[in-house]
Amino acid sequence: MLSKQIAKHLRELYFGGNWTCSNFREQLADITWQEAVSKVPSLNTIAVLTHHVSYYVAAVLKVFEGEALKAKDELSFDHLPIESQQDWETLRDGALRDAERLAILIEQLPDEKWWDVFEQEKYGNYYRNISGIIEHTHYHLGQIALIKKMLRNES
Repeated sequence: MLSKQIAKHLRELYFGGNWTCSNFREQLADITWQEAVSKVPSLNTIAVLTHHVSYYVAAVLKVFEGEALKAKDELSFDHLPIESQQDWETLRDGALRDAERLAILIEQLPDEKWWDVFEQEKYGNYYRNISGIIEHTHYHLGQIALIKKMLRNES
């Protein structure tokens, strides 16, 4: 039961239906590649933030798929250059695809597994990590929404 609720929470964050009435898919849907890479002074770009949250989702997804955790915070902001609409759509669509794949695997997690160590003791348990992913993504989704508004108010 817990697994299904947490998977639902992740899906709502990415695809809609959450309490904030804002979700990743809708916020990113109409952003052009030029907007995605446009810099607002002292803030990250939408592309950087999209990659950043996706980096952690992809890392946790690999653990759910049986691989070792290989994420490094210092790499979480590094992404391939976005030089076309296709580059942007590849990044955006990959983020959505990975979120859905993770939601599917979360649904399949036995409820008692939530309290097990996630990879190593220092990372805490599964619940802490998935809750953290959701909180982290909500935080950056808010930034993306504000940056999008700022960029569009400039023109």
